[in-house]
Parts: sequence; structure tokens; C-alpha cells
Amino acid sequence: MPAPAPTDAGPESLPLMGGYRAEADPCRRVGEDAFTNQFLDDSADLVACPAGMENMGVFVTETGAVQVAEAAGFVLFSVPRG
Repeated sequence: MPAPAPTDAGPESLPLMGGYRAEADPCRRVGEDAFTNQFLDDSADLVACPAGMENMGVFVTETGAVQVAEAAGFVLFSVPRG
């Protein structure tokens, strides 16, 4: 019997705001809604980068980002403020 296909339990859209490091940055700050509030932290920013982004490893290394979810075609990261 084949394993069931994984499903995306996240929403179809996210409350995206301006670019994270610069306005043209493909990674965007994420606002609060019923889905994202579980990942928000006073000591970190919630950031969404497009799934499959070419330089995602560089982003993680440079910012100390920790992946917390995937939703709506984005990978969500908690990025410590520092």
C-alpha cells in the first residue's frame, strides 16, 4: 500500500510585508495571522523566503535563521534579532 501524499497544512497565502534586508529582497517579513502567530517570537523576526530560492543556504548562514514551517510556496524562518 503506497504512503499517502504529504499535504501542506499551511494557508494558501501569508501576510507578507516589505523585504527583509532590503525592499527588493525576495525574503519578506511576515505579519501576524491565525497561522503565523504560532511562530512569532519577541526576540526574532518571522521571515518567508520563496521555496527553492537559489541562495537560501547563504541567507540561513548569514542570518542564523531556523526553519519553522512551509506554507503558500514559502519557507518560513525565525531569524534572531541581534
